[in-house]
Amino acid sequence: MNARSALFDIYGDHLLSRGEQAPVAGLVRLLAPLGISAPAVRTAVSRMARQGWLAPVRLPGGAGYRLTPRAVGRLREASDRIYRRSTPPWDGRWHVVVVERVAERAGRERLKSALGYLGYACVDRSTWISPRPSVELDSLLAAERVRAAGFRASYEGDARDLAAGAWDLDGLATAYTEWLGRARELVRPGDWDLPDETVFAIRSVLVHEWRKFLFSDPGLPAELLPARWPGLDAAELFHSEADRLLPAAARFVDCCLAGSTGRPSGRS
Repeated sequence: MNARSALFDIYGDHLLSRGEQAPVAGLVRLLAPLGISAPAVRTAVSRMARQGWLAPVRLPGGAGYRLTPRAVGRLREASDRIYRRSTPPWDGRWHVVVVERVAERAGRERLKSALGYLGYACVDRSTWISPRPSVELDSLLAAERVRAAGFRASYEGDARDLAAGAWDLDGLATAYTEWLGRARELVRPGDWDLPDETVFAIRSVLVHEWRKFLFSDPGLPAELLPARWPGLDAAELFHSEADRLLPAAARFVDCCLAGSTGRPSGRS
């Protein structure tokens, strides 16, 4: 886990509900259990500020950084997807987006990655589909200065076949199965009495690895998924363990933000 990714996780998973800001010293303390050094934290924070995700702020605990409105919007949307326990009902129609051709290769790759993150799949060079429209689509197109036409449509063929052809569901199923194996090793039953710092690290890794599915899982409705979909078992394990580990992890976060270097027990 690199410092930049860890900071996005910390801000999204803990700091959104704690004023959306933290002193740099607190961030250093928070990332230490993840094996991330203080210089790496400071370098990542500066880079995120240059990219428009963070803004400097003076706090009682010293110099710090707060989330920008852009970052708040992205992290709240990501949090909704990470902790969503079921997909909304689907009306059977698809959101179809036809984008103008982007001349520069870098721009095409950036647009492809961003649309994939929003849950769209490319069915030809300029046409993308999703079971539901993304609330971030307009802002993405505006940021990339790309024009597009969007509309809702029904598919006359087998919707499962369309989904299977548009997304790599076999690869995604394999990824979920592998994640389940790693997660079960990570969250062993005997971790109830671990120090809060250790529980925080375990939960951080769990959330970080789960968050990667934001970039590969479009959140398809159950009607479009294969039978015995391993993503359901993975989601059940993630939610139960994330909830179980949260109290101890939250205590550690509060200690770090308060300037404490203590390592309280994991017992409640």
